[in-house]
Amino acid sequence: MKFTPTRIDGLLLIEPSPSRDARGSFARLWCAETFAKAGYSFVPVQISSATNTRAATLRGLHWQTAPHGETKLIRVMRGRIWDVIVDLRAGSPTKYRWEAFELDAASGRTLLVPRGCAHGYITLEDDTEVLYAMDVPQAPDFARGARWNDKLFGINWPIEPRVISERDANWPDYRGEEAP
Repeated sequence: MKFTPTRIDGLLLIEPSPSRDARGSFARLWCAETFAKAGYSFVPVQISSATNTRAATLRGLHWQTAPHGETKLIRVMRGRIWDVIVDLRAGSPTKYRWEAFELDAASGRTLLVPRGCAHGYITLEDDTEVLYAMDVPQAPDFARGARWNDKLFGINWPIEPRVISERDANWPDYRGEEAP
């Protein structure tokens, strides 16, 4: 695995190092020893997936507050997404900065999203499946969100959403008081 730091502290782009032969390929998605040797102590306790039937489906922006703040490993298993992370951490020099990455099943590129950052994405293809591994169990009472097009963040989404849940469409603008 290749770990590449980004402009947001703790946000990593991870690229697999697959072995290939006549059968196809084999690659590790996560390895405690490899992560620890690279200086990252992420240990998943929950793995979930989201299937998205149509392109231009938007999910996010989501995070969990303390004491259930979560670090997430995000990987596309089928299809392609434009994945966005927004730093909401108090005292962070990159607070309110966002970064986006195109993730797809073919490349296997993965993001390690640190706790205290909001996460969201828009699908770029029909029938896209996204795998999430989290280091804490989901705690619905600590789930928070902000509008995907909040002017504070100024995210330049590549396409307009065509499918968005009522909940995600109605998140308020971020007000700061719920910072993780």
